[in-house]
Amino acid sequence: MKKGIAESEYEAVVQTASAKSFVYQPPAIAHHAKRILVKPNLGYPIAPPVTVSMSVLGSVLAALRQASPQAEILIVEGVCSPVSLSDIARKNGLYPLLDSGMQLLDADLLSIVEYPNLSPAPVRFQTMWAPALLQEVDCRITVGTFKRTVLKDQSLISASLKNLYGLFPRAKYKARSANSRGQLHRPSVPQILQDVYFCIGHLFDGAVVDADRRLISPDWKPDKGAAIEFGKVFFGDDLVAVDRAACQTAKEPIPDYLDAIDQHRNQP
Repeated sequence: MKKGIAESEYEAVVQTASAKSFVYQPPAIAHHAKRILVKPNLGYPIAPPVTVSMSVLGSVLAALRQASPQAEILIVEGVCSPVSLSDIARKNGLYPLLDSGMQLLDADLLSIVEYPNLSPAPVRFQTMWAPALLQEVDCRITVGTFKRTVLKDQSLISASLKNLYGLFPRAKYKARSANSRGQLHRPSVPQILQDVYFCIGHLFDGAVVDADRRLISPDWKPDKGAAIEFGKVFFGDDLVAVDRAACQTAKEPIPDYLDAIDQHRNQP
């Protein structure tokens, strides 16, 4: 099995860097890869920390290009806003970072397939629909931000794993709002994140959490809140370990969903 499932056989290493001097070190699989998928947090036409900073994303893209000079690098995002992905990318300053071998793709427009839930105890979804492209690339990197929101009177930490919500098609997972993925909030986001990990999260080869500034929201809205200077970037090969390290350093309680995922993936 892939490292994300057989975690007991894999020693996760997480690196912490100053945001001002962050130089990304890609996973070994990125070197000489032919196709690389990067999933940045760019769901809103709003500056960091609501979305990932261009300095952090730029460092990731530059390092991937250095690791694999000929690779096709696909930046894939599904927005949470009525504003189009191309307009968000333009407003947030993404296009100057792209070379001729890099392409921005809207996840909502991609062909989708069902991914089986490899958890020994699925929460809600036995399978989940996501872009087929995830299984057509050699390397996958998630670049999230560090946010704390409040859902149902409980804190929710969003980082590299929660960032993957943008890969699920809104047409299939929408609820009351066509701009969001309300089906993925039932029975709760922390529970559904377990299904997300065991359907597609385990496929990812690298994770980056941009915590130069942390977003602290007074409610459930991940696009509004106070920006807290923190000045750090966390990265490594394992999403759960990276998110855990970010929480520990920020002195945030470890989310229950991270512990649940670790428990399930450590089962024989």
